[in-house]
Amino acid sequence: MKSIYLDNNATTRVAPEVFEAMLPYLTEYYGNPSSLHRAGSRAAGAIKEAREKAAAFLHCREQEVTFTGGGTESNNAAIRGVLEAEPDKRHIITSTTEHPSVLELCKHLEKKRYRVTYIDVDEAGQLNLEKLAESLTEDTAIVSLMWGNNETGVVFPIDDIVQIVKPHGIPLHVDAVQAAGKIPIDTRMTEVDLLAVSGHKLHAPKGVGLLYVRRGTRLRPFIIGGGQEKGRRSGTENVAGVVGLGKAFELAESYLTSGVETTRRLRNRLESGILSKIPNASRNGVPELRLPNTSSLNFENVEGEAVLLLLDEIGICASSGSACTTGAVEPSHVLKAMRVPPERAHGSIRFSLSRYTMLDEVECVLKELPPIIIRLSRLSATG
Repeated sequence: MKSIYLDNNATTRVAPEVFEAMLPYLTEYYGNPSSLHRAGSRAAGAIKEAREKAAAFLHCREQEVTFTGGGTESNNAAIRGVLEAEPDKRHIITSTTEHPSVLELCKHLEKKRYRVTYIDVDEAGQLNLEKLAESLTEDTAIVSLMWGNNETGVVFPIDDIVQIVKPHGIPLHVDAVQAAGKIPIDTRMTEVDLLAVSGHKLHAPKGVGLLYVRRGTRLRPFIIGGGQEKGRRSGTENVAGVVGLGKAFELAESYLTSGVETTRRLRNRLESGILSKIPNASRNGVPELRLPNTSSLNFENVEGEAVLLLLDEIGICASSGSACTTGAVEPSHVLKAMRVPPERAHGSIRFSLSRYTMLDEVECVLKELPPIIIRLSRLSATG
């Protein structure tokens, strides 16, 4: 049975070109980049080259790139590092729809007597910019907001947010884990202070990412030890992973130029087909202001987990907008924040495409999904 993988916001396959670039640093060139011998120098040179590629992708200085273990680490490092650099400030601003790596950290910090303002979103998932502006105070240490939502694909207007936050001199941290490789990022034009990227969301391996730190941003080291990554993130570098991330940035640059519109068309074909074929189906988020690969859809009076299980039986991988907590299935915090009615939110499914998604795979989903929804709807009606 051929698998159709439409869960790319969860993770992506490692691109063949990325694997080929990594392989020598797992088998032949395995030296420690901190060592002085040739093997170490070769590894150090590979990291330098990957840093150059990352800087070119983000349009920043090489010195502003710190390699990390992934998006969660980068987000934690940004927020904690700024707070440690500004110990007298106790206020954090974020949104109600952030990734758990930000939301759970903020909840933890509240226990440490930090004050957190959670900016709400409207029913389309867009941030309340007026509330953001009103919430800025002299005690605000950092504003932390995501660029693209992992569940709905809704894109926050980061350029507008920069214009609100920047005049106050408050560091702006952006979780760009879902945005990187799907929409252009230019730190020369969009003057964020910190920005997180995760490799496995753009066809690099798991366990590697980066944190962009704009020059002049005060940030305390987040892993202390041997002084790697200019003292910001100590520990022997994941050379093969970093090399793979550098190659993934090269591929992403090409994809943004020539491939992303194909993905957008396939996403639109999938979405419009589902909405036309299945009664009472609806979309989360406005059509325009979303990541080009993401479609979050609701199906009334069915459970999303049941849909996923039946799709999986025929080899189709997607994800649900609900989470199982304390033995009960509850709509995700994102859909709750968007005020999606429970009868719709429980039946929420996310399809997320990639550069490898093909038209015949989309057509297969359009063929197989409607009978599944009809079957589950009938069971729900008779149950």
